[in-house]
Amino acid sequence: MKNNTTFKSAISNLSFPAKEKVSGKSIQNPILGLIIEDHPSFCDSDYIAVKELNAYRQKYISNYLSTEIGALSDLEKGVIESLKEDKSIVSTLEDEGEVRNFGQKIADKVADFGGSWTFIISFLLFILIWISANVLILVNKGFDPYPFILLNLILSCVAALQAPVIMMSQNRQEEKDRTRAKKDYMINLKSELEIRMIHDKIDHLIMHQQQELIEIQKVQIEMMNDILDQIKK
Repeated sequence: MKNNTTFKSAISNLSFPAKEKVSGKSIQNPILGLIIEDHPSFCDSDYIAVKELNAYRQKYISNYLSTEIGALSDLEKGVIESLKEDKSIVSTLEDEGEVRNFGQKIADKVADFGGSWTFIISFLLFILIWISANVLILVNKGFDPYPFILLNLILSCVAALQAPVIMMSQNRQEEKDRTRAKKDYMINLKSELEIRMIHDKIDHLIMHQQQELIEIQKVQIEMMNDILDQIKK
């Protein structure tokens, strides 16, 4: 007669009233996982008491509440660490040295000097000294008397060389613009990928929270139903 009114729990080997008998098949996965974690031999065909099941339900809710508070901070730490794993692409690109051949270096230096106030002032002083030396000092009997044919030849040569220098300067500026555009594209691509990663992690966290809240509600409803059944009995 006693065997009909009581049963033995599979996890504690204690006897409980038959009305508190709960089959392992009716236990939800999160709670069942906690039971199996403590009692690996427990299976679906075993039985436990409602009191023991409620203890594991409370343990599940406590674990969830204790870990959920730190979930957002853990996510933030994960994102920050993932961003810090690689060296900043901006600093990486800035550290890359520009490879230039000898002609490109000369073109840059000539273009920099030819487009500066230093060149303009120096050239004006050269012309002024040239004219003054021939007109005032040598009284138009020097190496280049008026109308300064040699000076005109020099100015013509400078003007002839100006066009290719300007072209070289424009070509070098186009190369620099292409390199700068490539670096900007890489930086923008890196930013887009990082933003997508952050969005994916936030979406994953939201979905995880929703699933956990649903499981919590199910557990609470089951506990309330068990309490109501015990009150009715």
